[in-house]
Amino acid sequence: MNKTWNLEVPPGDIDLLAVGETLVDLISLKESESLFDALAFQKYLGGSPANIATYVAKLGGRAAVISKTGIGAFGQFLKAELRRAGVITDYLVMDHRVHTSVVFISRTKGVPDFEAFRDADFQLEPYEVLEETVRRAKVVHASTFALSREPCRSAVEKTLRLAQKYGKVISLDPNYSPVIWPDYREAREVLQHMLGYALISKPSLDDAQRIFGEGKEPEAYIEKFHEMGPQVVVLTMGSAGVLVSHEGRCIHIPARRINIVDATGAGDSFWAGFLTALLDGNSLERCAFFAREVAERKITTVGPLRANIDKQLLYAQINALEKGGEGEKLV
Repeated sequence: MNKTWNLEVPPGDIDLLAVGETLVDLISLKESESLFDALAFQKYLGGSPANIATYVAKLGGRAAVISKTGIGAFGQFLKAELRRAGVITDYLVMDHRVHTSVVFISRTKGVPDFEAFRDADFQLEPYEVLEETVRRAKVVHASTFALSREPCRSAVEKTLRLAQKYGKVISLDPNYSPVIWPDYREAREVLQHMLGYALISKPSLDDAQRIFGEGKEPEAYIEKFHEMGPQVVVLTMGSAGVLVSHEGRCIHIPARRINIVDATGAGDSFWAGFLTALLDGNSLERCAFFAREVAERKITTVGPLRANIDKQLLYAQINALEKGGEGEKLV
């Protein structure tokens, strides 16, 4: 692996600041391709930014969230889960005027079926994002889900604008879904604008196809994301592995055969692993290998990973792979 393909990480006492949705995931107890067939559900902490912050904390980092929930039982549950994982909740806004957002999700080995009941998550206001909070962060992360409605869209843009002002690493997840954002034209315009702030973006192949249409080669999707702004594009392709693109180079990280039991949140765990390794000063290749290790642990577990993750053990496993000859494939 190339040890020099690195990005500079700015100073700060918060490793990751995630802005956007913190919500309740209700995941079906039994495997089901459709919510129609799901009869019983388990309650989990959810929302992509919150999940990523949680995994960064479980990997030993300092992570914080800027989100809005209600003050009822669901909001209290989310705050308790964040704190249990070690996430800083000082900037979690709990508002008595709104209800905590909830998403029902089918447990599946593929792309899950879901239905969202949204209220609090999209009502985060720009004035609730404090400049000092952003200044403390090294990496600022947001998702497209949070961009789909106002006023949260403006709150996220304020966060990214401040992050840009202070030279922070900005990562944006282009996890567009027409179920969440039916106005495709608006979504494309907003996403293109917001990706202009981002240094890193990690689309899945499904994301890329929903945004740009089907039928293109992976490299073509990557180029389209680069054209929207990000210098680093990480394209996750399920069983086909991962492509990492930066400065005209594209590296393939192969997937390994494992027993998938729950794919929900796989992308979030990969994101957290990638950003954690980046914060540790690793090359982009090693970041992707590290992220693969974290994601594999997630998809072989029902629901989110509960325990802390020994990142030194993961690094030791990556080092063993290097010595064994598993490395990148130039494409």
